[in-house]
Amino acid sequence: MDFSPTLRQDTDVPLYRQLFEQMALKIRSGTWPRGERLPATRELAGQLGLNRTTISAAYELLESEGLITGQVGRGSFVTGEWTEAAGKVDWNALLERGDGLTAGQANLAGRTVLSFAMSRPSHALFPLDDFRASCATVLSRGDLADILQLGSPSGYEPLRRYLLEEARRQGAAASGDDLLITNGCQQALDLIGRVLLRPGDTVAVEEPIYTGLKSLLSGMGAQLVGIPVGPDGMEVSHMERVLERERPRFLVVTSNFQNPTGATLPLASRRALLEAARAARVPLIENDAYGELRYSGDPLPSLKQLDEHGGTVLLRSFSKVSFPGLRVGWALGPKPLMDRLRHAKESSDLHTDQLSQAVLLDFAESGRLEAHRTRVLQAGAARLEATLEGCRRYLPAGSRWTRPQGGMNVWVKLPEPLDAGELLLRAQREGVAYLPGRYFAVSRLDPGSLRLSFAGLTPEQIREGLAILGRVFAGAAESGSDNCEPAPAMV
Repeated sequence: MDFSPTLRQDTDVPLYRQLFEQMALKIRSGTWPRGERLPATRELAGQLGLNRTTISAAYELLESEGLITGQVGRGSFVTGEWTEAAGKVDWNALLERGDGLTAGQANLAGRTVLSFAMSRPSHALFPLDDFRASCATVLSRGDLADILQLGSPSGYEPLRRYLLEEARRQGAAASGDDLLITNGCQQALDLIGRVLLRPGDTVAVEEPIYTGLKSLLSGMGAQLVGIPVGPDGMEVSHMERVLERERPRFLVVTSNFQNPTGATLPLASRRALLEAARAARVPLIENDAYGELRYSGDPLPSLKQLDEHGGTVLLRSFSKVSFPGLRVGWALGPKPLMDRLRHAKESSDLHTDQLSQAVLLDFAESGRLEAHRTRVLQAGAARLEATLEGCRRYLPAGSRWTRPQGGMNVWVKLPEPLDAGELLLRAQREGVAYLPGRYFAVSRLDPGSLRLSFAGLTPEQIREGLAILGRVFAGAAESGSDNCEPAPAMV
């Protein structure tokens, strides 16, 4: 039986569920006929490089659906029916080479989950009355009809001017720079990939890497080269070797509170990175989505501010500090590149929603954004403190974790032989979710690592969740990790 499933690591769907869906498709389409013998669980686990319990869980689902039957001593055989679909478009066949299954939440029997899995702000902090006031101001304007009309792919011009003036005030915008408003930093990264990449091109990235960037670049056919991220961000000496040896098309770096580790590049490393990139003639893409979320310590100049040679593109967004659902970010960089990005954006979606841009501009100019940011920083500091305190108090001996001064994430490394991925299902059954480190890997798999995203939880919830995780991890350490169950991925 020839079976090569497409298994995604950047989805909420557990691996065993992905296997079940794809095997069920083979049976229902008639590709695997009635009576076909399935490989033994141990055999298929070896072929696919998966845990045997993952295969067993998929087989159990197939049997519960009546698609296969297990016969003691003989194995598992196909029993499911299929219907002829002649004359119809076979969408499943057309999508077979795609990115996998639609994401869905793991079934926890309706149990409330304390989730450390999502790196996003708490909606409980959203200043809804202030937001309504900004909406009312915009809706009462005389030029509302123009705002609701088609606009420029460069962005809503009053907001674009505001952001450019702010960038110039900060010393981030050079004389030859321009600014493009995008649907968040994610679209800016997508447009840069469309403009600069060809299939097979090498891109240098941080490792561990933000999963959204990993999926985006891999889907474009890029070859990713990971540069290790330590307590002080990207390891510059390793980066220098990669730039010299690989000559990547570009390098993506998160200068402040990197996702997933929370690490920040020190000033000396920023200067060394810029000099190495300049010498190698490699563009730098600085993703600074978290830079406004500093809870302690002194802010550092961005790479874009330090760059005297025009090789850096700065990406920022309103998403992490205000309302992520509005999807308004921007790219600042050399005008020739911005012109190409503008054309690519126009081909993609014409322009970013102008009503959202106008509301965010009023939210900023009225002072409401800064007032909200002050509250977010106070809340974020308390959440980060609770996370670090909970790690100290509850995680098993030998655990290590980062100690960021801002952002939304803390990176944890459990002591060997604990596997954070295998332990996830146990944690979820106890009511806690997190994201295992394997989903952030480029080429270096660290089974004991995991990301704790704390911004969406209260300090009380953080302490409760870490107390539960501590019990789960300590119990596994005492009993050994061989009996761990297959883990659904929560991205």
